[in-house]
Amino acid sequence: MSTIHTAAVEATDIMLCCASCGVAEVDEIKLKDCDACDLVRYCSVKCQKEHKSQHKQECKKRAAELRDEILFKQPESTHLGDCPICMIPMPLDFQKYGTSSCCSKKICNGCNYANQMREAEKKLQHSCPFCRKPVPFTKGQGDKQFLKRIAANDPVGMHLKGIQQYLKGDYRSAFEYYTRAAELGDAAAQYELGRLYEFGIGVEKDEGKAIHFLEE
Repeated sequence: MSTIHTAAVEATDIMLCCASCGVAEVDEIKLKDCDACDLVRYCSVKCQKEHKSQHKQECKKRAAELRDEILFKQPESTHLGDCPICMIPMPLDFQKYGTSSCCSKKICNGCNYANQMREAEKKLQHSCPFCRKPVPFTKGQGDKQFLKRIAANDPVGMHLKGIQQYLKGDYRSAFEYYTRAAELGDAAAQYELGRLYEFGIGVEKDEGKAIHFLEE
């Protein structure tokens, strides 16, 4: 039997038994994974606590490895996702897509252009390529649509509002909008929050929270 095969068998045996008391996982005994790593399992909270001192160093090392695997894993697409019309991954260059104030959808330039060509050919009113609502002609109309998206708890709208407040110098308000957007899963808002915590802008400086949001 090879060394690699023997190690694999031993690893499997470890995962089938409680790392503290050695009891095997059978019908009525269910083992639970360690909260931080994937190396060991326990039959009870008591066993986990009793084994903590022996497992602590190895657990900490493995937890760091797992964290790095997630952090540096190459994503299948960017945080912007796909264009909701053509389903092609959205480019990182913000000049190659636009955000509609009516529905907060990010539309790639290609789909925006195709929509403009369709409208020109059929002599239609200029409308959003996604939801087909008329495009506002004045800043006031655009702002009204924008506020509706914020009232609807739209994360993209709240993130953009946060940017507006930041540029005005109202950093506390920007922090609040970024927080609301981040809670709803907006990755760009999480990045902005990380920067605010990193430099203590509009909020007390906190390196730990900065790292948390930047990694998210």
